[in-house]
Amino acid sequence: MSIKDKLTALLSSLRPQNPQPQEPEAAPQAPAQRPAPAAAFSGPLAVELPPDHPIHQLYELRRQESGPLPPVRLFLDPDGILPEELVRRESGRLETFLSQICAARLREASGKKKAKDSGKKAGEEGGEALPSLDALPCFFLSADKLYAWVLTLPPVRGGAELSRGALRRAMDMEKLAYGIDEGAVDRLPHDSEKYFHLFLIAQGKPAFDGKNGNIVEHFPRVVERTLQADEYNQVDYTALNLIHNVKEGEEICRLILPTEGEPGRTVLDQVIPAKGGRAVPLPKGRNTEISEDGVSLVASIAGHVEFTGQSFQVKPVLDVPENVDFSTGDIHFLGDVNIAGDVLSGFSVQARGSIHVGGVLEAGCTVEAGGDLVVVKGIWGDGSTVIRARRSVFSKYIENAEISARENLQADCIVNGSIYAGGQVQVNSGRGAIMGGRVWAGKRVLAKTVGSPAECRTAIVLGGMPCATFERDRLRREMRDLQAEQERLEGQPGSQARSSLLQKAQARISGVEIKLKHAEAELEETGWSLEDENQGRLECGVAYSGTEIISGSQVLRLRTESRQCVATVLNGEIVLM
Repeated sequence: MSIKDKLTALLSSLRPQNPQPQEPEAAPQAPAQRPAPAAAFSGPLAVELPPDHPIHQLYELRRQESGPLPPVRLFLDPDGILPEELVRRESGRLETFLSQICAARLREASGKKKAKDSGKKAGEEGGEALPSLDALPCFFLSADKLYAWVLTLPPVRGGAELSRGALRRAMDMEKLAYGIDEGAVDRLPHDSEKYFHLFLIAQGKPAFDGKNGNIVEHFPRVVERTLQADEYNQVDYTALNLIHNVKEGEEICRLILPTEGEPGRTVLDQVIPAKGGRAVPLPKGRNTEISEDGVSLVASIAGHVEFTGQSFQVKPVLDVPENVDFSTGDIHFLGDVNIAGDVLSGFSVQARGSIHVGGVLEAGCTVEAGGDLVVVKGIWGDGSTVIRARRSVFSKYIENAEISARENLQADCIVNGSIYAGGQVQVNSGRGAIMGGRVWAGKRVLAKTVGSPAECRTAIVLGGMPCATFERDRLRREMRDLQAEQERLEGQPGSQARSSLLQKAQARISGVEIKLKHAEAELEETGWSLEDENQGRLECGVAYSGTEIISGSQVLRLRTESRQCVATVLNGEIVLM
């Protein structure tokens, strides 16, 4: 017998018997005359069930007993107060839950469960009458036990309607004990739509993990070492503030402590543990100390704040209020140097940090910076001026100077300079001209004009390792000079002065040999040589005749003026684009 026939027989047995003979003949037509089971109320995020779902059969059974009913309404979140992701995730579980409880209720209503226990079929002669069932509250809990819904199945064959006491007893059996909506518990037994509808009956308390600790910094970790031209295409070289001064005891950064997590509770009154926030350490470096309360990092000396990649450290800053001249002598400093005036001819400034010069570098001076070098007014050389920086160089103009910058170089004008930059050479502000000399950039050269209408020889070298090659060539020249000095001393008559000078020369030769081996090893590790075909790029508004573009062994000499010139290396050849 099919389910449809069984349901028809069940409904027929529930109808009151009429003594007139025509009623039994009309009974078989009852299934065809009944309307189809009411579909579940549909809408956003509603749970859709198929027409043959057991809940529709229970609905039809209740309608036959009590008359018209509101449609089945299966909304997990009818008021739109729950997270949409939660509702979508729980909809699949709810459908499985409904299938199980409705199928079990349908079997119980048809007497199959009791008949099975007695060994007889439902309705069989000698079997017991079909059971009377009270209203049944069924509870659906979310997977995280933070939400509980109730769906009440109606009574069958005169069973007891839903009451507050029955609802509370069912909740106790389900062990629902936290976050109960008492108002819903009071209203539900009197609600006209209490059956076949979902009601949110309890809400737990979610756990909240603590926030991780954080650090509020008063000094930047990364210093932007770039200068921007204004609307008049002028660059203010005083605006590149690379030195961030700090006073002794001044706060560098402050620690925000982590917070403890807030445990939650499920609707079953079970504790949901929460994680506490993760603490972060203060980035303590050289010449800094942690305050007594443990939340501040302060400077232990006055100086310049710098972030080294893992910690803040304070470097001492040497302030020179005027020129570097006979009043100061040569400067050798482990930190940063801030010079308000000029560096005069014949004097040397060496610093492990950055150097800021408010004036000019005169011809014949020597400046070596372990960080950046900023020269507000410019560099004026005579061919013997040597400037080196481990990072970048920024100068208003450069003339007749030999400069090596491991990163970038930026200026308004370069005249007869010997420039070596590992990154890019940018000369496109102000006059934006490169005239004469040799400019070698590892990546790119940007300029307004290269060369001059007078066709002065200007060489632009692209790609490679300019700074490493510069160091190697400089050390080779120094080695030749020292060896020549040694030979000259060895040819002199023996004397105490000669022996002392010879020992000094030999010591200097040994030191230069070590540096030369290091420079040559640096080039060998990269596998690069002057004969390699290197990549680089030149971009300029005008390149005049007499300009040479070099890459490795390739040389391109411009015979005519070239506007909007872009030169690059393709397949080992220099190509103008």
